[in-house]
Amino acid sequence: MKHLDKLEAVLWSVALPGFAQLLGGQFLKGALFVLLEFVTNVQSNFNEAIRLSFLGETRAAAEVIDYGWLMFYPCLYFFAMWDAYRSAMPKDEKYSYLPFAFSAYFVTVGLMYSIRVEWFGLFIGPIFFPMLSVIPGLAVGFLIRTILLKWKENPHA
Repeated sequence: MKHLDKLEAVLWSVALPGFAQLLGGQFLKGALFVLLEFVTNVQSNFNEAIRLSFLGETRAAAEVIDYGWLMFYPCLYFFAMWDAYRSAMPKDEKYSYLPFAFSAYFVTVGLMYSIRVEWFGLFIGPIFFPMLSVIPGLAVGFLIRTILLKWKENPHA
């Protein structure tokens, strides 16, 4: 069993949910994450939407996506990242899940609204708008984590 540091664990999970768990010797959990990612990806037509989006065909990407399936993806993706991070983090680290959880929430909502969002007349689409939604998700998660940590240090302030 290889011990991964936090950054390595998260980066392998970004590459494919379950990879960090497989590298860390958590074979059943890792295989389950890979399988769930594969099923969700195929059923939602995610890879085709990614391909079309990177070719600038964001409207076509919105048409090929199965939103019912794709809405599972952010929670699966960020939970697998959190799980990999948790396996590598120090045991006394508190509230580290908040940036992951809020990113999952914001990306899911971003996906729902992506069919209505245009920026300066440009349709951003179901791939890029949810990706941009990670930024406020991380910001809110880190902000709440910081507030909770400061409050826990001095609860009567």
